[in-house]
Amino acid sequence: MIVAFSVTPLGVGEDVGEYVADAVRVVRESGLPNRTDAMFTSVEGEWDEVMDVVRRAVAAVEARAPRVSLVLKADIRPGVTDGLTSKVETVERFLAG
Repeated sequence: MIVAFSVTPLGVGEDVGEYVADAVRVVRESGLPNRTDAMFTSVEGEWDEVMDVVRRAVAAVEARAPRVSLVLKADIRPGVTDGLTSKVETVERFLAG
């Protein structure tokens, strides 16, 4: 399963990068395959481990912000591993051909 999620602190002003870094740090320390871009962090693994990482990432932001927004999108596809890489490679192959 791949989960793409965004954690946004509310009520802390416009500059939220420091708070977002707290969430991304949790994801990176989890040891699960992950990727962060300008809008989302994606993490890949089994349901329970991925959702635990999301929960802990939200908690890290919640510890410092009065309110937190979470946006989450999941690709639940049993038996698929390395989807973070293989899905992008498939698109790149079509672009190159």
